[in-house]
Amino acid sequence: MRRPPVRAVALATARLELLPLLPEHADEMGLVLADPALHAFTGGVPLSRDALRGRYERLAAGSPDPGVVWANWVLRLRGTGRLVGTVQATITPARGLAELAWVVGVPWQGKGFASEAARALAAWLERLPVDRLVAHVRPDHAASAAVARACGLRPTEHRRDGEVRWQSRDSRPGAHA
Repeated sequence: MRRPPVRAVALATARLELLPLLPEHADEMGLVLADPALHAFTGGVPLSRDALRGRYERLAAGSPDPGVVWANWVLRLRGTGRLVGTVQATITPARGLAELAWVVGVPWQGKGFASEAARALAAWLERLPVDRLVAHVRPDHAASAAVARACGLRPTEHRRDGEVRWQSRDSRPGAHA
């Protein structure tokens, strides 16, 4: 039996709307992501408007690998309608794996938005063929570690590019590593 394709759908939390990412979000997200301080842990520099739009076009088009799903959302603050960040999941259904990532603009950090969005994403993933959630967090990034912990992840001994692999416990027998 063929499964329907996995696609990002609109999600809602008490304070946020998680909207599937579109290229049109690039203009406003460019402002959200423009602070160089935001890149202290991720490296790089803020993308230009055109570069960010190109990136969002690629993300919205989906993974070129048919075995991998890219699911990306922008975070819209209820009440003001402002975009404040993003969450994403790179899902590999055949491995039962979803890799999570999040970013919230500097003015909105420290308010729990990343944790709120990551928990909503983790809950959505529970309905999919996903046994394990994973995130990679720099060991000195306490805020990101708190987000990982908030969505049920625990640090492991595994490292990749200097980052600690955080993961959920297997939820079903036979889950993949």
